[in-house]
Amino acid sequence: MRTIGLIGGMSWESSAEYYRILNQGVRDRLGPTASARCVLWSFDFAEIEALQHAGAWDGLTARMVDAARRLEACGAELLLLCTNMMHRIAPAVEAAVRVPLLHIADPTAERIKAAGFRKVGLLGTAFTMEHVFYKGRLAARHGLDVIVPGQDDRARIHRIIYEELVAGIVRAESREAYRAIMARLVEEGAEAIILGCTEIMLLVQPADSTVPLFDTTALHAEAAIEASLRD
Repeated sequence: MRTIGLIGGMSWESSAEYYRILNQGVRDRLGPTASARCVLWSFDFAEIEALQHAGAWDGLTARMVDAARRLEACGAELLLLCTNMMHRIAPAVEAAVRVPLLHIADPTAERIKAAGFRKVGLLGTAFTMEHVFYKGRLAARHGLDVIVPGQDDRARIHRIIYEELVAGIVRAESREAYRAIMARLVEEGAEAIILGCTEIMLLVQPADSTVPLFDTTALHAEAAIEASLRD
């Protein structure tokens, strides 16, 4: 079993889900007392969130690279950046270490293609929905047609993530808002929806959508299990 390095704390609510999924997955495969071999670097998200909204990407990159190097020094043989949005600086992290970084978009796209879908809706922070680093990878590497909500809906999604989900707050009215937004994406032709923020799975479940949901948190962690156990 290879040691998995987790760059987490963005937020810890979803990092806890990564830890649960990794350990449950290894236990299911190897037996009731087995658990994942992993090391975690957990950020203070208040610091990260402030830098994100200030657009301080050089500072964010330096922090992610430092975390990756620390995990590598601790024996990590595979890295996970436990957040969709911070994959904007994934190339810098990959260049700074010798161990592989498993990009969160790739296992998600592979599962979508295996299910036979090509046109997908994307939910996430405004950074993820509006910048090319995520949509561009899905399109260029995987041939997916990605659509995002309109401006007002993007603002609502972003606000709920930062004001509620990262703080562990789950509100019924926010679930209804997400349901309505997903329905509008389906009306625009989305055959499936990507939950492109690692906290969204705390709010919505498959029953909240008329098309399949692809939870990046679960898919990323499951791909890490497979990579860790691969010969």
